[in-house]
Amino acid sequence: MRYASVTDRLSGLGGAKWALHARARAMKAAGEDIIELTIGEPDVPTPARFTEAAARSMAKGRTGYSNGRGEPGLVAALAARYSARRGREIGRDQVMCLPGTQTVLYAVLRALAESDDEVLIGDPMYATYEGLITQTGARAVPVPLKPEHGFRMQVADAAARITPRTRVLFLNTPHNPTGAVLRPDDIRALGALAKQHDLWILSDEVYEDMVFPGITFTSPLDLPDLAERVVVASSISKSHAAPGFRSGWCVGPAEFCARLLPLSETMLFGSQPFIADLTEIAISEPSPVAPGMVDRFSRRAAVLAQTLHGTAGLRVHRPEAGMFALVDVRATGLSGEAFATCLLEQHKVAVMPGESFGAGLSGWVRLSLTQPDDRMVEATTRIAAHAATILGNAA
Repeated sequence: MRYASVTDRLSGLGGAKWALHARARAMKAAGEDIIELTIGEPDVPTPARFTEAAARSMAKGRTGYSNGRGEPGLVAALAARYSARRGREIGRDQVMCLPGTQTVLYAVLRALAESDDEVLIGDPMYATYEGLITQTGARAVPVPLKPEHGFRMQVADAAARITPRTRVLFLNTPHNPTGAVLRPDDIRALGALAKQHDLWILSDEVYEDMVFPGITFTSPLDLPDLAERVVVASSISKSHAAPGFRSGWCVGPAEFCARLLPLSETMLFGSQPFIADLTEIAISEPSPVAPGMVDRFSRRAAVLAQTLHGTAGLRVHRPEAGMFALVDVRATGLSGEAFATCLLEQHKVAVMPGESFGAGLSGWVRLSLTQPDDRMVEATTRIAAHAATILGNAA
């Protein structure tokens, strides 16, 4: 039988990257003592006030059809939120609501790129980004994010990869998997480059509310001179510990949203009204759970660095935001994939191989910071022992 070419383009770009995580879950289900440091799921449940709000909304009959842009109350609340945060008026016609950031990015890229186009994307990158770009028919062009620059995209590295086919500069700040946060100067320089080459800027900002102390978040949406070419995406999944509700949005130029609307209507024709009601409440005030996660994750990152950095050749990259830290395991002589596989089999700690996030993290692993403190300490002990054993065997 014949299939659309998109199925070939996406082959190997889906769940295959999470194979080690799936294996760890199976081992845990079988009763093994697995410390799971793979996925980025908040370490607290969705606040009761939000689940109760959804339940009340359903009880009131808010279970009918919605529309392609989003429920009016949520759209208005998002426009108010972004107007206040960005210091300029963001209209309701600049907002689109879709189920989760993943769906938002899928739709936005579908609207901005097509066959033979090119999208600049930082390498390393979140595991789904390559597939999101590839589904459009466009080609992902990796821009190296280097440890010596704190994994922040450098304008010279992006400029060197621009061709006449480049259409989009895809940013992620705060960044997953590195935890890097772009500085105002970075944003201005990359914005100037986008203007020079008439590029769209797509910015995934789902970790905006999870920036660690001493670091300031800046969005390209903050700069009025970039307004006509910036689309930002976010959701309540991380900041409000509500990943299962799949509630996301994008903010961009009114013309862009008008063009995206028929695509949204064709894909989904609206999200669930009761989830929109929950989200309206959630984003209309500061998150009740984000500050606690920021405190715990930044503290655990510090402990991880103190206990692992320099141990058995390991090197820890301290994140500036989010819920992950990176460990450079190249001194062991193993790839990130091999190190993570052996660590799971021999020491029952599940981490993500760096190679799942692009060639730029070959020989690294990513650790989530979402386990309780005592389990994080136990995990670092097991990881250190694993690395020491590898080096001892090599000697």
